[in-house]
Amino acid sequence: MALLRCNFYSESLKLSTAMTVILPQRTQTQIGMDSRAAGGKHKTLYLLHGLSDDDTIWVRRTSIERYVAPLGIAVVMPAVHRSFYTDMAFGGAYEAFVADELPSIARSFFPLSDRREDTSIAGLSMGGYGAFKLALSYPERFCAAASLSGAVDVARRAEDPQADIRGDFVNIFGARPEVAGTRSDLFFLATQRAREGGALPRLYQCCGEDDFLYEENIRFRDHLKGQGLPATWQSDPGYAHTWEYWDLRIQSVLEWMFPEVTTV
Repeated sequence: MALLRCNFYSESLKLSTAMTVILPQRTQTQIGMDSRAAGGKHKTLYLLHGLSDDDTIWVRRTSIERYVAPLGIAVVMPAVHRSFYTDMAFGGAYEAFVADELPSIARSFFPLSDRREDTSIAGLSMGGYGAFKLALSYPERFCAAASLSGAVDVARRAEDPQADIRGDFVNIFGARPEVAGTRSDLFFLATQRAREGGALPRLYQCCGEDDFLYEENIRFRDHLKGQGLPATWQSDPGYAHTWEYWDLRIQSVLEWMFPEVTTV
């Protein structure tokens, strides 16, 4: 595998930013790693970070490079700060950046496939929200999406004047944050997708039962089911909002997303 930190300029954000990228590499003599790479352009997982993190965090806190090595896929991890993957009222256009500009730039730098069936997205906490938001907003671009301990009920949190991230919501959604019934509300997006029909990405949702986001994950799981949108659900007793859990479950996500190991 190749691990790169790529600094580049974003027209959407109007500033220099970064992404961390894992690229597959075929090796025969590397000790302790089964590294594979198919010919042509690579299947790609866009892997999103949480509220207090950056593009390097998945590599620093998990063994993601080792987990994807036998799959022969690329992983693109962008930096989005505390944006909730949204075009901010007072800040950058982070939805446009991740949805439109990032794939275009990454594909211009690296041999990444632009086919829907080769493109997946996943994330943890804020990134779990972002993964589902982008997958439900642009179902024609992603074949699968996974949320690990996702902050899936942003609409309810934005209405809470005592929320500990109230300042972030003001920056993101405006001085009087109103998210319910908008494209930033996952419940609204799911209902909209169900009404419109058409092909949807496969969805995977997991959360530890001791996580402070567990109840809202249950509500969203039930909402998806009520809308007739199938999703794989995984809950785990004894796990909270921790990297121990995300390191465990990202392995489950990869097995679910890429059930067949790339043949080389």
